[in-house]
Amino acid sequence: MDESRRVIITGGAGFIGSHLVDALLIKKNDVTVLDNFSTGRPHNLDHVYGKIELVECDISQAGKWQNLLKNVDWVFHLAALADIVPSIEKPDDYYQSNVNGTFNVLEACRKHNVKKIIYSASSSCYGIPDEYPTKETAEIRPEYPYALTKFLAEKLVMHWCKIYHLPAVSLRFFNVYGPRSRTSGTYGAVFGVFLAQKLAGKPFTVVGDGTQKRDFTFVSDVVDAIIAAVESDVCREIINIGSDNTYSVNSLIELLGGDVVHIPKRPGEPDCTWADITKAKKLLNWKPKVSLEEGVGVLLDNIDYWRAAPVWDKNSIAIATEKWFEYLS
Repeated sequence: MDESRRVIITGGAGFIGSHLVDALLIKKNDVTVLDNFSTGRPHNLDHVYGKIELVECDISQAGKWQNLLKNVDWVFHLAALADIVPSIEKPDDYYQSNVNGTFNVLEACRKHNVKKIIYSASSSCYGIPDEYPTKETAEIRPEYPYALTKFLAEKLVMHWCKIYHLPAVSLRFFNVYGPRSRTSGTYGAVFGVFLAQKLAGKPFTVVGDGTQKRDFTFVSDVVDAIIAAVESDVCREIINIGSDNTYSVNSLIELLGGDVVHIPKRPGEPDCTWADITKAKKLLNWKPKVSLEEGVGVLLDNIDYWRAAPVWDKNSIAIATEKWFEYLS
C-alpha cells in the first residue's frame, strides 16, 4: 500500500490540479486544495466532495492560509493566472498571482519545513526557440508577461532550493490538454475553443495555415510526471514534460472533424513546440503513454463538459486578440 502523505495543491480546482487531486486520492493521501476560483472551477471537484479539504484563499496575499502548510509533506504549486492577452492588459495581476503568490508559498514551505515542493512551470519561457526538440538548457525568451512571470516564479523556486535547502523540482509543461481543460479566458486553450465550436456546429478557427506544430501532452501523463517527481529523490532540477512528439494543428482538426476558417498568424508564437524529454526519462523514469489519437478520443467522449463554454468565431477572436497584435507585433 502507498504511504499516506499530507499534501497541499494550490490551484487544485483547476484543470491539471483537479486531475492531480484524483491521482493523489487513489494513493490514499490526505489532500487539501487551496484555490481562489479565479480560473479553477469548484465543479471540477464535485466528485471528491467530502474526501478533501477545500480552502478558498488568495495565495498572492500572505495570510492565515500559510499556516495550513504546518505538518504537510508535499506541496504541489499549480495556482497561477494564465492566458496571453490578459497578461498584456493587466501585468500587475499576473505579477501578484504568479510571482508574489509563489514567494508566499515558498515562504510558508520554508517556515513549516515542507519535505518537497513541485512547481508547475511553463514551456512558454522558451519563446521561439532555435532548436527542436527543445532542451532545458535552451535560451529563455519569454514573449509576453504570462511567460515572464511563470519563469520569474521558477527562478524563485530554484533560489529557495539553493539558499534555504527547500527540496524542489520545477516541471515545464508543454501544451497540456484533456478533460476539464479551460473553457473561458480571452481566447484561451485551443482544445476548449475547438470543442465548443464543434458542439455548436461552427467552423474551427485555425491560426495561419494550420501547419504549425504543438507538443500536445495529455493531462494524465502530466499528472504521472508530477507524482514521479515528488516520489523521487530528484531535487533542484528543471525538467521538461511533453508528449515526446509534435503534431500539426491540421492533424488535430482531422481527428476532431469539421469545417475550418483561417485567422491571422499571431506574433510571438512559435511555429513549433516540442520538448526534449530525455532528462525526464532519465531522472524520473517517466515517459508519456497517451497518443494524440487516444487523447482526442477521450475528449470527444467527454465533450459535454464544453457545452457551456463560449463559442468563438473569426470576429470575436479578432476583438479579443487586438492587444496581442498591438503589443507583440
